[in-house]
Amino acid sequence: MIVRGTPAPQRYSPPIYWEDRARRFAGERDGLAAVCAYGMPEFYNRAIDWEQRLALRPWLRVSAGTRVLDVGCGIGRWSRLLAARGAQVVGVDLSPTMIAQARDRAAAEGVADRCRFDVADLSRLDLGERFDLVLGVTVLQHILDPDAFRAALSAMAEHLAPGGRMVLLEAAPTAAINRCDTTVFTARHRDTYLEAIRSCGLEVCALTGVDPAPFRRRILPYLRNVPRMAAFSLLVLATALSLPIDLLLAHRAVKHSWHALFVLERDKRGLSS
Repeated sequence: MIVRGTPAPQRYSPPIYWEDRARRFAGERDGLAAVCAYGMPEFYNRAIDWEQRLALRPWLRVSAGTRVLDVGCGIGRWSRLLAARGAQVVGVDLSPTMIAQARDRAAAEGVADRCRFDVADLSRLDLGERFDLVLGVTVLQHILDPDAFRAALSAMAEHLAPGGRMVLLEAAPTAAINRCDTTVFTARHRDTYLEAIRSCGLEVCALTGVDPAPFRRRILPYLRNVPRMAAFSLLVLATALSLPIDLLLAHRAVKHSWHALFVLERDKRGLSS
């Protein structure tokens, strides 16, 4: 069992990185080690998955026929959930192996007729259609280049139908904390997201927290410096302490949450900066 996660590469080439990540872990169990915390233990990734589902639950109630775009869909966790609720879903991802896994899992769950999965680069996405719901879960935090980040968010906005809604869940702390940043991940300040959102002609209609408990993010940068069993014990303890706090306080302790959930609509005033 990997306890400390899979090390980030010295150089980050997104297509290569995500394909390698998918080949290692996308086919294992629910594939969470490929799409949550890379290579971390199952219990840790299930905790992340549970927190994400809790935060997203109010915003993924769709009616039959709702058109959904799931960007950075990975193994299709959210695509399959929404398709099972009657939505027509398009999922895109950089990794061919992720897309293959998403297709296989959708077929196994009987929702393949309501899902389409394509390999695509979000920063250059142009599907020629618009969607009632555009969803991105921990995608933009892996687009490090500022221009590509803004291009990706703009592409998502361009695919949003009139009256549609965009839902983003990203690492977006309210204080500058870069000790967890790596060559493949950056926790941008929440204000950076809010400014980029406004520049795309979108407005925030809801902003909630996901994981205000600080224990895991405080210990993660140091796990590689302690013995394996000690690291495992610390991870178990931090996860056990975090879950009840995140359950009770995620929607109230928004300022203290490491990840934020942004619910966006087009600026009804027709203004953009």
